[in-house]
Amino acid sequence: MTGVPRRRLLGFAGAGVALAGAGAAAGVLASKQAPEVENVAAAKVPFHGDIQAGITTPAQDHMHFVALDVKTKSRDELVDLLKQWTVAAERMTAGQEAAENGAVGGNAEAPPKDTGEALDLPASALTITIGFGPSLFDDRFGLKGKRPERLIDLPRFPQDDLDPLRSNGDICLQACANDPQVAVHAIRNLVRIGFGRVAVRWSQLGFGRTSSTTRDQATPRNMFGFKDGTRNIKAEDTEHLKNHVWVSKEDGPDWLVGGTYLVSRRIRMHIEIWDRTSLTEQEQIVGRTKGEGAPLGQQKEFDEPDLHVRGAGGVPLIGEIAHIRLASPEALNGARILRRGYNFTDGSDGLGHLDAGLFFVAFNRDSRTQFVPMQQALSTKDDMMEYVEHTGSGHFAVPPGVQPGGYWGETLFRS
Repeated sequence: MTGVPRRRLLGFAGAGVALAGAGAAAGVLASKQAPEVENVAAAKVPFHGDIQAGITTPAQDHMHFVALDVKTKSRDELVDLLKQWTVAAERMTAGQEAAENGAVGGNAEAPPKDTGEALDLPASALTITIGFGPSLFDDRFGLKGKRPERLIDLPRFPQDDLDPLRSNGDICLQACANDPQVAVHAIRNLVRIGFGRVAVRWSQLGFGRTSSTTRDQATPRNMFGFKDGTRNIKAEDTEHLKNHVWVSKEDGPDWLVGGTYLVSRRIRMHIEIWDRTSLTEQEQIVGRTKGEGAPLGQQKEFDEPDLHVRGAGGVPLIGEIAHIRLASPEALNGARILRRGYNFTDGSDGLGHLDAGLFFVAFNRDSRTQFVPMQQALSTKDDMMEYVEHTGSGHFAVPPGVQPGGYWGETLFRS
């Protein structure tokens, strides 16, 4: 496209993102099996393990994500908070209150130790995942020398419209559950426990997962109505997770081995403009059919895209700047990411338009060679960038899982 795109004349700006059917990867490292839900009725995900739950765990229906700034200047206070959080997280993922007798069984003259809105609700497959942002690795807590080389400050991509109040943070907490109230309760109580030591920088609620992380999950749809994350490799594909997600001993640093890197992007989708676009153009932009989700030129959703098949006049059926081509591992030197995003609707913008879109969450082994090249290609070439706008961003190092008796971030803070 040259000149000013006609859709931009309608009065909005956009930016590219991996949305529908992006080439993405998940799986489990053979020696580090992902926590699994034993049965849907029980809906409890084990808290302890070699890797944190909430990465390759079967994607739940709802999410509450929060980024926090650390206010205490004491390393000991921060470590104590991480230990308190770990105890509360273990309890809540088991379907218990954040503290024993927390909501109503304690001292009636003191504030309850649990806010109570999840009383009588099951665990709902709750998982809580923690990550540490680049800003935590400064001089406050003696961590400057432990910042991973790969924990970069993400670059500003073309046409980003990032709000500093929706970006970055010292620590992130991701709660996913099949009941939204259970996810909100988890974050609310962890923030309450941290009062005076941490403060909320920004948060995001999500509904309707936009990727599948196991083979028995159906592919969900995003707010544009397209199936999303078809090529997300599943938790059963161990080799891909080993190659593309988990930090190895060769990668370093030692404290992060068995962990990964989390990228968050709040992406507003200009759905009113999209809704006035023809079905043919929508499918050409995405590179898939809207109904079945098949790559153009194929019949079924899970048919492999043929990036070489051509139609009338020798024109590629999947265009040179179609979304699934630009985001494919074939176009990115084999790079893949594990996606775990959610739809969101945050009311209106005051101008009669919904503030809705995709809260994009991805895990990868090295954002410099995986997420960044993918987003760079999308943000500079993808026609979908005319319909979306990146308004928030974050990058976090996700440590390995917690063993019984341990605490979140123990490998980082251990002397």
